[in-house]
Amino acid sequence: MEPMDCLVIYVPTVAAEAVRRAIGDAGAGRLGNYSHCSFSVEGTGRFTPLEGAHPAIGTVSSPAEVPETRIEAIYPRSRRTAVVDAALSVHPYETPAFMTFPVDAGLPDATGSADPRYC
Repeated sequence: MEPMDCLVIYVPTVAAEAVRRAIGDAGAGRLGNYSHCSFSVEGTGRFTPLEGAHPAIGTVSSPAEVPETRIEAIYPRSRRTAVVDAALSVHPYETPAFMTFPVDAGLPDATGSADPRYC
């Protein structure tokens, strides 16, 4: 099985569907015979744009609170650039908050190794 990574990205809730679609189209969220698999949870993003910023939401030097969605999806490590680029291409923020990290997405069989039926 190819090594897998996970993308976690925070996006204004009004733009969440566009980000989910973009990352899915780029190869994130492919699990067996399913595509565009992800998990989302709603929350509140907080930030203060500093001098020199060009915020899509809020104004420079004023704290802002925005309804945001945290989106998580796994993807083959070889698709990292495509997945991150796709997310950033539709994300409305000047500087989106996101992270990627390696994950173990294999299901162990009785011997402790990944069962190829699920890879």
